Amino acid sequence: MCGIAGILQFGQGRRIEADTLRRMCRAIAHRGPDDEGVYVGESIGLAMRRLSIIDLSTGHQPINNEDDSIWIVFNGEIYNYSSLRQDLIADGHRFRSHSDTEVIVHLYEQYGDDCVQHLRGMFAFAIWDSKRQRLFAARDRLGIKPFYYHVTPEHFLFASEIKALFAHERCRAELRPSVLPEYLAFGYLSGPETLYSAVEKLMPGHWLAITSQGDLKIEQYWDIPTGSAENGRNEAYYVNTYRDGLEDAVRSHLMSDVPLGVFLSGGLDSSAIAALVTQARKQPIDTFSVGYSEDRYSELPYAHAVSRHLHSVHHEVVVSHREFFAALPRLVWHEDEPIVWPSSVALYFVARMARQHVKVVLTGEGSDETLGGYSRYATTLLNTAIDRPYRRFVPDAVRKRVMDSVAASSLINSTVRRKLSHSFLARDGQSWISLYFDNFLCAFDEAQQHRLFHPEFAHNFQPGAAYQHVLRHWERSSGEMLHKLLYTDIKTYLVELLMKQDSMSMAASIESRVPFLDHQLVEFALQIPQQFQIAGLAGKRTLKKAMRGLVPDAVIRRKKLGFPTPWSAWLKGPLIDDIENFLLEPRTLERKLFRPDELARLFHEHKSHTCDHGERLWRLLNLELWHRVCLEGDSDTETVRDSGVPRRKCVSIPMATPSV
Repeated sequence: MCGIAGILQFGQGRRIEADTLRRMCRAIAHRGPDDEGVYVGESIGLAMRRLSIIDLSTGHQPINNEDDSIWIVFNGEIYNYSSLRQDLIADGHRFRSHSDTEVIVHLYEQYGDDCVQHLRGMFAFAIWDSKRQRLFAARDRLGIKPFYYHVTPEHFLFASEIKALFAHERCRAELRPSVLPEYLAFGYLSGPETLYSAVEKLMPGHWLAITSQGDLKIEQYWDIPTGSAENGRNEAYYVNTYRDGLEDAVRSHLMSDVPLGVFLSGGLDSSAIAALVTQARKQPIDTFSVGYSEDRYSELPYAHAVSRHLHSVHHEVVVSHREFFAALPRLVWHEDEPIVWPSSVALYFVARMARQHVKVVLTGEGSDETLGGYSRYATTLLNTAIDRPYRRFVPDAVRKRVMDSVAASSLINSTVRRKLSHSFLARDGQSWISLYFDNFLCAFDEAQQHRLFHPEFAHNFQPGAAYQHVLRHWERSSGEMLHKLLYTDIKTYLVELLMKQDSMSMAASIESRVPFLDHQLVEFALQIPQQFQIAGLAGKRTLKKAMRGLVPDAVIRRKKLGFPTPWSAWLKGPLIDDIENFLLEPRTLERKLFRPDELARLFHEHKSHTCDHGERLWRLLNLELWHRVCLEGDSDTETVRDSGVPRRKCVSIPMATPSV
């Protein structure tokens, strides 16, 4: 595991300075505190920071082949590298190390661009082929590891984190206005664009190749199999096969030459991983949990119960609201983007605590998106089933009055309004945007954005801009309704979750692994019939049955909490006034992104409990922090100031003690 960076200069005789590569690596030194490596050749420079996990003594990068014609920098883990190595040796390849990185070099020699088809793991890598004067880069199938790039007529830059690109003197951090509708809707961008002008991301399951003359080619090499689920199999087949596959994935993810543990929330997903790791190791494991000072938002008691059941060596950290907000600007810097979910902050604190004991953790990420775990899936299936007769038998005028009442009636409080707003009563059943995306994933829908954007700024956007990428994935999906939902979320929502997982763990210099996202396991999960995944309003039926006898029944039956954060409770006290002042101060308003009167209305409605705008306020707060930290150079820690990226001054949000 490491951070990688590189420069390809186009044309002849353009020298690359090793100091520039080292400066790019210094910006991401937290990703690899154990080692640094640089290779400079004609028109190419490759660099890395290493967190040593496998082959501690001889795994130094960049790594080359026997005749020095191929060089690689690699971030990730290849879980089937041992068997690949044996096959390559049988074919005549000679190895100088036992690292998984060198396996990729020889796979590329053997199979060329198709080398990615043989890899089972998480990865982002770049290979310089000097004979072809060509850089080849690839990202794993599901997007567990990141890869960003910046291309101009003069050069191609790439890195594991965006901030490393800005350590190059020709790359500048500037806002890309066209993507703000998608950000306000979802909190993340589902396409190759980033919030930064001229910075792109290589999409999951894709590779790119670029020549020393600047000819760029990008291709998709993998996609989730779509279509109808397998027929004629009983439920026991799916349960047993999935459990066998998950056990195999967990065993493969245990490869490590350093201490390893598990993030444990006490929910089904992390408990299943912890139980399977304990079963494979046949000894107590280290487990790590995080909670909040506010007990009602803490899952620590559930984690304790699972830890006792597994006899794990358990560690926990409790985060106060002051620690939460003190860390927020720094974590925005680590993500290079506004933080989408408050749970990212808790994830950083548990990763930082775990780093005192281990270098690698396994997590339960990816189960919900591949096995139908979110309540929105079951609710959407129910909404679509009821909406058809509702639209058929209830007149348009009556449905319109009901919809208006849910949205604006003074007789409905914010809690009831929030619940009703997710039902078919408040949604246009003929619009998938309304029924699913606006319903469960969007903070600001298109109408709300139209009111929010400053008139001088709104002209940048075309109608439907927020939904362009998610709709493309939805329209490409096929099969039963659940499989279409899962396909779309895996391609969009999950990619952002994985970026959060990578950024927050690497901020603490720890590697996180996600066995639920072994690509072979995902391919099987997306073939399980809908009837075996959803029962009533409960999902993940296959996993629940697969874990019986291994995980306590109380965990299997427990309602999913989803990593709760006291954000909504904090907003009930004076904290909301501090955030209002922050978002309405002159420095913020001078950007002319949003109408001041509309911002004020959001705060007024939230304070009066007319409407719950908590998610919207979180999104606006993080966007402003991102502007200050990532575009304007504010910082709050020595870590940021010493990164090699120019900084300006400290940023902080003065926060009163919240009432809860």
